[in-house]
Amino acid sequence: MFKNTPHIKIENEIGFGNTVLMPGDPLRSKFIAENFLDDAVLVNNVRGVQGYTGYYKGIKVSVMASGMGIPAIGIYSYELFNFFDVQNIVRIGSAGALSREVGLRDIVAAMGACTNSNFASQYELNGNIASICDYDLLRITKDTADELGYTMKIGNLYSSDTFYDDMTPARAWQKMGCLAVEMESAGLYLNALRCKKRALAICTISDLAYEPFEGLSSEERQCSFTQMMTLALESAVKFENLPRREARNDEV
Repeated sequence: MFKNTPHIKIENEIGFGNTVLMPGDPLRSKFIAENFLDDAVLVNNVRGVQGYTGYYKGIKVSVMASGMGIPAIGIYSYELFNFFDVQNIVRIGSAGALSREVGLRDIVAAMGACTNSNFASQYELNGNIASICDYDLLRITKDTADELGYTMKIGNLYSSDTFYDDMTPARAWQKMGCLAVEMESAGLYLNALRCKKRALAICTISDLAYEPFEGLSSEERQCSFTQMMTLALESAVKFENLPRREARNDEV
């Protein structure tokens, strides 16, 4: 049974699909719904995050914004996993390239998400947990990218709590092989691990964090990441064949 939360209130009986795509920007959510989904309807608009559900190649798929940062995606992914029976969440966001192996508009998938966040301290672990994606989602998405003829680079991302950082730590993470920096994936992955659900982050490079510094406009970020959107939706169709999982956040 679905349970409305302070942040998600179902406005339409269609609810959410098994897979929810999560861009950071609500306008990107709207763009995907209007340009890629059939019969899309607004299912949640609390705080203007604009969650839509529609059909892609006959499969029910949802897209809803996450907002910016681990605290925001931490709330939405937790509630989707635990209260709305969502099985898979795929972050489809933007990232700044750290490695010179990636350039503007390249697609990267986060096998793992390094972070400076304190999000995992809630679990009271005697050590550090590796925030990693679900292998099945990564495998299916990589196979789909190959079928579509898209290049998708796989590696670690760095999920930072700070956009404007006086310590400029990006260079250190670059030395450790992180492909790009963004602000959400680690929180999403940790929630998925705790809830026994599935998560994957794929990002399009919108900025270069190395010289010469370059970046895309807000309008380009909103509407031009169509390869990533297509890849996520084509993969979501295949995710339907994965076995269902029950949320188990109350395990002790």
